[in-house]
Amino acid sequence: MKSGDTVEYRLIRSKRRTLGLEVRPEGVIVRAPLRVSKAEINEFVLKNKAWIEKQQVKMEELKKREEGVAPLTMDEIRLLAEQASKVIPERVRHYAPLIGVTYGRITIRNQRTKWGSCSAQGNLNFNCLLMLTPSEVQDAVVVHELCHRKYLDHSPEFYREVERVYPDYRKWDSWLKQEGNLLMRRMKRM
Repeated sequence: MKSGDTVEYRLIRSKRRTLGLEVRPEGVIVRAPLRVSKAEINEFVLKNKAWIEKQQVKMEELKKREEGVAPLTMDEIRLLAEQASKVIPERVRHYAPLIGVTYGRITIRNQRTKWGSCSAQGNLNFNCLLMLTPSEVQDAVVVHELCHRKYLDHSPEFYREVERVYPDYRKWDSWLKQEGNLLMRRMKRM
C-alpha cells in the first residue's frame, strides 16, 4: 500500500467476466477481464481500498497468532487420526439417515487444506484435525459432506438441505472459517 489515493497491486488479465481482488501475504492481486481499462481497474481498487486494508490487518493478526502455535508431531497426528476414526464414523451413521443418503468408505486423513470431501462414488474423507475442533464443528462438516450425496455442488438447494438437518450450520461453519486456518497451520509447519 502506498499512502494517499493509490494501492499497489499485481494485475492478472484473463478471459474472466468480472473484476476480482485477492489479498495475500505477498500483496494485492487484481484479476481483470482482458477488455477492462487500467482506469476502470484503478477505480475498482480504490473503491475497495478499505476492504483491502481490513484484510491486510486480519492477515497480520493471524500471522502474530501463528507465531505462538506449535506444529503437531507425528505422534499427535496419529492420536488425532485414531480418535477421528472412532468419532467421525459414528457421526456419519447418525446423520446419514436424517439426510436420507447412503455412503461408501470413510477415510481419515491428515490433510493440509480440506476439512472433508465427498466423491461421486459416495466415499467420504475427513481431516483428523477435526478432533481439535468443537463437536458442533465436526457435525457441521459431516452434514456438509453427507449433503453432497444429494447435491454435488454448493447450490442454494444444497445449503437448504444442510440447514434443514443442522440448523446451526452457519454458526459453526463461520467458527471453522475463523479458527480453522490456525489449526491447519499446525499441519503445514511440519
